[in-house]
Amino acid sequence: MRRVVSAAAVCLLPCGALAQVVSVATPPAGSVWNTMASVIAAEVRKAGGPRLVVQPYGGNAQMMQAVNDALAEYSLNDINDMITALTGTGEYSAPMPNLRVVARVNPFPVGLFVRADSGMTRVSDLAGKRVPAGWEQFPLNRPLVSALLEADGISYDEVVGVPMPELIRAADALVSGMTDAAFFAVGGPKVAEVAASVGGVRYLEVASDEAALAAVRKHRPTYYFSEVTPAPVRVGIEKPMMMLTWDNVLVAGAHVPDEQVKALLTAIFDSRDAIMAAYPPLAALNVETAYVDYPGVEYHPGAVAFFGERGVARIPAN
Repeated sequence: MRRVVSAAAVCLLPCGALAQVVSVATPPAGSVWNTMASVIAAEVRKAGGPRLVVQPYGGNAQMMQAVNDALAEYSLNDINDMITALTGTGEYSAPMPNLRVVARVNPFPVGLFVRADSGMTRVSDLAGKRVPAGWEQFPLNRPLVSALLEADGISYDEVVGVPMPELIRAADALVSGMTDAAFFAVGGPKVAEVAASVGGVRYLEVASDEAALAAVRKHRPTYYFSEVTPAPVRVGIEKPMMMLTWDNVLVAGAHVPDEQVKALLTAIFDSRDAIMAAYPPLAALNVETAYVDYPGVEYHPGAVAFFGERGVARIPAN
């Protein structure tokens, strides 16, 4: 993989600023991480912070590889996937030791959704139905969708798996009728697009008791459940419901200079109100809850210094 900075981006910058251009690896356009990174990059530039260029990759494995190999400076990812990439476990065949956590960004409720006229209301209603599977370009969805199914008492063995490479293609498959369900984060622009195409969508309810929590944590250690309430941006959420959730984290490579990380965090948290206004799902961005003691990961030294200077203590993970 090669790191690409668009000619348009370069031409807009004075020569002295080129060294400050840094990339954020994300999934393709239409994904929530791509949208979040684009909003953060725009507001950070306005605040005079590092000039971030959003660089789409095919999926989470490619994103983490780019950061680990110093082809990109930053990425947004699920903390669980970052842990498995760091250790070379799960869907990763080799460790990526150069990954560092920078900050918790926000909780990320996710789920399986269906057409509003499908008659299905729970994840367990998918037994015998066509559900995306495979996830070759987005392998973090393998344990994630497995966890959702098993939390509600079924498994991949009880659905008809339809191979899909990644999130966007899987959402399009629901529109075309190839599948009976799709997976996406709540508030994703693609969910609203699908809803407009099929006459509405509904997220499926999932069990969230202690047995369900034990089932999902067999797959990843820091999955949890949180309540999500209806809001205009949360297309498909018809009533308050518990949803499988992970924490989004900002990830940096060990090669990124400490001062650059500090400058980025300063710009992000000093621009919090503008970021929240531009993209409401980032309303949970808060410096007081951004320094979380996740198991088995190392924070970037620049982040440690930033939180120390702000007087922010590390807090336990959910």
